Amino acid sequence: MKEKLIFTNLVGEAVDTLVAEAGNPRVVVVADTNTAQYVLPLLVNDSKAVAGAEVITVKSGDSNKNLEALSDLWKRLSDLEATRSTLVVNLGGGLVSDLGGFAAATYKRGMKCINVPTTLLAAVDASVGGKTGINFGGVKNQIGAFSEPAAVVISTIYFNTLPQQQILSGYAEMIKHALLEDSATLGRILGYSPVYPLFDSAALLPLIEASVGVKSRIVEQDATETGLRKALNFGHTVGHAFEAFSYKHQSPVPHGYAVAWGMIAELVLSHMQLGFPTETLHQVADYVLKNYGAFEITCDDYPELIKFMRQDKKNASPDAISFTLLEAVGQPKIDCTADIKDIEAALDIYRDLMHLA
Repeated sequence: MKEKLIFTNLVGEAVDTLVAEAGNPRVVVVADTNTAQYVLPLLVNDSKAVAGAEVITVKSGDSNKNLEALSDLWKRLSDLEATRSTLVVNLGGGLVSDLGGFAAATYKRGMKCINVPTTLLAAVDASVGGKTGINFGGVKNQIGAFSEPAAVVISTIYFNTLPQQQILSGYAEMIKHALLEDSATLGRILGYSPVYPLFDSAALLPLIEASVGVKSRIVEQDATETGLRKALNFGHTVGHAFEAFSYKHQSPVPHGYAVAWGMIAELVLSHMQLGFPTETLHQVADYVLKNYGAFEITCDDYPELIKFMRQDKKNASPDAISFTLLEAVGQPKIDCTADIKDIEAALDIYRDLMHLA
């Protein structure tokens, strides 16, 4: 099944049309506590299907994307006597599309779901492509399944109320998609400001559509990540290590920020191994430093970071750390490996580019 992507700011109308096309099934909305408070009332006013739906609320925050939350969600669906024909509407950020999508994929061996992302990160990444799952054992997305939603309704109408940090977190994935596409796309992405007060949500929608298009084309060719889809992991081997490190040390950073910093380290590796252009590396590094600051690490942190990289689910064996690297913009190379010496060197140069001592 290929997911249906709808780009519109008439979200309620789009949801009602999708429900009608599905034969007007019973609808259950899964929302996190923040979305239930701030977004759900708006959608209830705009959608008859959502207004008549039962709502399951899950706790906000990535730390709650765990087995306990999944089990509770399964129980809530069972208590509501949901069936395989019940339609789940996942309303929220990445936590909701990951957790709600996994619950829908596994409850009674599979229910249909619609994703309505309310954050930029979810709109361009988590809600699209069919990856679902939960964190386990301190490692992100360790348990999950590939299960595409029936549709994704993508808009910007909820973004103006988001904290600046959440906008930037999502925009990092758009930078990644641009690096995988071409220089013209990268130029447009680096030419847009996701920072208030310059942030313009209306102007962002076509950029989101182009960004999602990059991911969608890749996923369509490789739905289960056996080849080309691994390109979408660019920035994530180091980024997930930064993110896990931040949680362990009780100073959590947003996923997109970790990916932004991870991309810089992996662009350094790309330059070291594949000759990625220095000028573009510095251009992206300057943009990231200006908008995201730096993830502060010292050489004393390298062993712990490398340990997290060894645990990354993309690795074929614990002895080889896998990366997606770039020969140039639009030229990803999957299944690259790097030895510890090169990783440490890349982290050294990352610290230099981020102006860290």
